[in-house]
Amino acid sequence: MAVFMTPEFWVALAQIILINIVLSGDNAVVIALACRSLPPRQQKPAIVFGSVGAIVLRVVLTFFAVYLLNLPWLKLVGAAALLWIGVGLLKGDDDEGDMESHAGMLQAIKTIIIADLVMSLDNVIGVAAAAKGDVLLLVIGLVISIPLIIFGSTIILTLMNRFPVIITAGAALLGWVAGEMAVGDPAIRDFVEAHHYLHTAAPVAGAVLVVLVGKWLGRRAGAQEEEGEERTPADQPTG
Repeated sequence: MAVFMTPEFWVALAQIILINIVLSGDNAVVIALACRSLPPRQQKPAIVFGSVGAIVLRVVLTFFAVYLLNLPWLKLVGAAALLWIGVGLLKGDDDEGDMESHAGMLQAIKTIIIADLVMSLDNVIGVAAAAKGDVLLLVIGLVISIPLIIFGSTIILTLMNRFPVIITAGAALLGWVAGEMAVGDPAIRDFVEAHHYLHTAAPVAGAVLVVLVGKWLGRRAGAQEEEGEERTPADQPTG
């Protein structure tokens, strides 16, 4: 218990909490996007379970952060996964009928955990540095950050319901983060440094790509659904 009485412990704990608040803004956007199509009664449980699962995986990831971030191609794969998630969230893969089911909530939780895991590759470095190898400090700091992430996600979800443009902005943010992640991959570091404009161009391209592809797929899915509804009456036999 003596460790809790030292100023160093509380300073490091405050640093971890602050880092999580600063770095969890985009994660809160992902959580809100993934839960926006769920029925209201399922949104809060999905946010809670998704956030807790993401934090647990983030703790595990922190122990291997330095090693993982030096692996070539890992960030490029993560960036591609994040682009795919962003397009899927903007497109609206889950229709209302599916989202009424228990499977819909599980799908949202899975999306939250996967997206948070990918987006946390860089973030955990700051947390690991603040913890200085203290596992207890790391776990306490991340556990305290759970209600902060849940609170932020709930606010963003409420705003999305009132201002749908935030959905597009959130998807664009995922594309931006994917672009930043891609140019930080060790496999292409020399190429990126030789073409410094990629530090700006890649995030912009990622954001634009997610919005354009997501909107296009969403419109196409809507058109196909309308076409199917128009054909249904014609297909029914006449008495």
